[in-house]
This record gives sequence, structure tokens and C-alpha cells, in this order.
Amino acid sequence: MTALSKLLKTTAFKLAFAFFVMFAMGSVLIIAFIGHTVRQVLEEENDQIIQSEINGLAEQYGAGGLERLVRIVERRSIRPGALLYLVTTNAGDKLAGNVATLPTGVLDHSGLVETPYQRNEENEARHPALARVLSVPGGFRLLVGRDLEERGRLAHILNRALFTWLGLLAAIGTLGGLFVARRVLRRVDSINAKAITIMNGDLDGRLPVTGTGDELDRLALSLNTMLDRINELLKGLREVSDNIAHDLRTPLTRLRNRAEDALRGSKTEEEKHSALEKVIEESDGLIRVFNALLLIARAEAGDIHESSAEFDVSAVARDVVELYEPTAEEAGHELNIQAPDNCSAFGNRELISQALANLIDNALKYGGAKIDVTVAILDSGVEVCVRDSGSGIPLEDRDRARDRFVRLESSRTRPGFGLGLSLCNAVAHLHHGTLRLEDNNPGLKVVLGWPTPVGLRRISTILPAAE
Repeated sequence: MTALSKLLKTTAFKLAFAFFVMFAMGSVLIIAFIGHTVRQVLEEENDQIIQSEINGLAEQYGAGGLERLVRIVERRSIRPGALLYLVTTNAGDKLAGNVATLPTGVLDHSGLVETPYQRNEENEARHPALARVLSVPGGFRLLVGRDLEERGRLAHILNRALFTWLGLLAAIGTLGGLFVARRVLRRVDSINAKAITIMNGDLDGRLPVTGTGDELDRLALSLNTMLDRINELLKGLREVSDNIAHDLRTPLTRLRNRAEDALRGSKTEEEKHSALEKVIEESDGLIRVFNALLLIARAEAGDIHESSAEFDVSAVARDVVELYEPTAEEAGHELNIQAPDNCSAFGNRELISQALANLIDNALKYGGAKIDVTVAILDSGVEVCVRDSGSGIPLEDRDRARDRFVRLESSRTRPGFGLGLSLCNAVAHLHHGTLRLEDNNPGLKVVLGWPTPVGLRRISTILPAAE
């Protein structure tokens, strides 16, 4: 494909050609309207002049008869730029005037008529004229008219102006279209070239932006934002893969060793039974990890909206707290809940329950001796808050704590895989809400909030939250 054919096939050139066609049609219509208007004005002016001349000659005829009429017509016919005059008998014989011949039947026409005529001393040339015929007593005819060559010259001038303008418009449109198309094509080619390098593996490359703020710049900025997001997701995927390899290698190795001990090292049935129980325990732990990963992926993909419905958030929170109360008492923790009655909201009950369970589980592992759970209905929606009295999370680590397999405890001596807050964050995004990590002074305050339809909100009296 040649460079010219590429230019002609660009959208910019096609738009320029379309604008040329529209401007050309508009020019034709405007000039045609002007010509029609000018023609009407000239015809009205000619009619008034002709009618005024006929009225004057009729008065002269009334004052002096045919002889005076003929004499006046002869005198006026020889003036420079004179009107057209003709006086004939009933038989059509010429008595006076500057008109040599007329088509047959013109003198029989009453009113205004457009007709060709031949001047005196001309053999073949015919000219257009606008004339009126007046019947004079005695069967005589008086014709007064005006030559229309001026109208023809005007039409010629308008036509020439039209074609000249169309030619200039075509030249300007073609050159302008080629210039714009070449400029746009150059930018599109640069975007395509950079896109090819990105597809070939340069994931840090970005589409060029000129800074003009036009539609190509806006498109490039949007695509660059998309590429940034894709790059973040790829980096996150690599980090997740590394974390999976790091965090699951130890339990898989432990699982293999215990299975090998059960196979080779156990001598009694009790030893084999104990070894198999440990193998099952490790397997259950791995299954829980993969179930959590699957649940996070489903929540981030947003493919579980069909199971969303109205439910009582307070009832869910009380059920989860009741589930963890024995564990909290055994570990010496104080677990409290404050929630209003009939606190209805809209969302996925299973996921909200799982997210709240993860928050309480984290608080029991890292949160100190006192844990408070509160539920509140606000103007903006629903908030479930879990406060603890532990060491909290440093401000610089709070964003990173929401990522998968992130464990702020570098020694990793405590149980867990770093998926709790990641799942809670995915559940919040699924419900178009937020997961906030704040200071509790001392300890950590985690707030899971999401909007809910106004019709489902019930204003309740909330007890003061525990400090």
C-alpha cells in the first residue's frame, strides 16, 4: 500500500472530503438562492419600469392620438440604453419602434411576457426580453419591453463565481485533508509502533502523548492507564505466584514427609493412625488456602451478584461472634459485640460473614486482650467495625496488608497464610465498598463498609462504641 493510498483511506481525509461535499452543496444552494432572489428583484423592477412607461405612453396617446404616440416612440427608440418599443397595426405591420421581429402570437398576448426578439438592423441575433402589450383603439398594438441580457450576464457571473469557489474549495479541501490525514496518520503510526513494542514484551512502554488534549491524546491516556493497571495486575500475579511458591512449599514438604513417615516409619497402628491424621490436617489447611484464593478470585471477578439479597447484618455479626466466643475465652480474650436490632442491608450474606470471620480471627491472633465488634447503619450505607487492643499495623504497611500472602510478621511463626485481609478487601470491592485500616489507640480498627439502597436502611439507636 502506497503512502498516498494510506492517506486517502484515513478517517481524517474521509471527514475532510465529507466536509467538502457539504460545503459544496451549501455553496450551490446559497448561490442558487441568491440568483433566484436577484432574478425576482430584477423582474419586479423591469415590470414596474415597463408598466410605468406604458402608462405614460397611454396618456400621450390620449392627449395626441396615434400620430403623437408614433412620434414619441420613434424619438425614445433611438436613445442610448432605450427600452424596447414597437407600434403595429392590426395586421402586424410595424409603424414605429426599435424591435425588428417577434415570434408569432406575442402581440396577441395580454400581460407580462418573456420573449426573444430581433433588433433593427440585425439579421440573425436574437435577444431575450420582458415585455407588455397594450391594445390601442383602432386595432393598433403598443409593445414596451426591456432587454434581459443583464440578467444573463448576472447568471453568468454567478455561475463563474460558483465554479471558481468550488474549484478553490476543492483545492483547499484536498490539501487540507491531506495535511490533516498525514498528521493524524503519523501519530497513529507512532501509536501502532509503540503498541507493537508493548506486545513484544516491553510492558513498561507507554503510548506517546503530545499534550494537545485532542481525542488521540485522550485515547492514549486511557490506554496508558489501562496498561498501568494491567502491569500492576501482572506484578501482583507474579508476587502471588512467588508467595504461593514460598508459603505453600513448607506445608507441602511437611505433608510429604508425614506421609513418608506414615508409610515407612510407623510400626504400630496407632503411629500410622496419628501420622495419617496429621496428613489430613495438613491437607485440610492447604484446601482452605485454595478455597480462600478461589473465593477472592470470584469476589474480584464479581460473578456472585446473583446470590446477593437483603439480610440482617446484626444477626450475621452475632452468629460469627458466637462462633468465635469459645476460642476467645480459651485464649483469654474479651470479645464483645454491639449491634442494633433489624439492621437490614443488601449484599452477599456468605461473603460478608466470611469477611467478618476473617477480621475477628485476625484480631484473636494479633489483636491483644480486648476485641469489640460494632454494626452501624449510616447515611452512606452499612459499616461493620472490629477493634482490638493489640500492636496495630504501621501506617506505611496498611496498603500492603490488603495484598495476598502478605504477612507483616517477618518470622512467620504464627499460623496463617496472609489471605484474611485480602479476602475482606475483595468482598468490599464486590459490594462497591471499602476496607479501612485505622488506629484504635492502642490497637487496630478495621472498618468494612458498603452502600445499600435507601429503602433498606433502618435508622436505629446505636450504643456508644467501646473504647
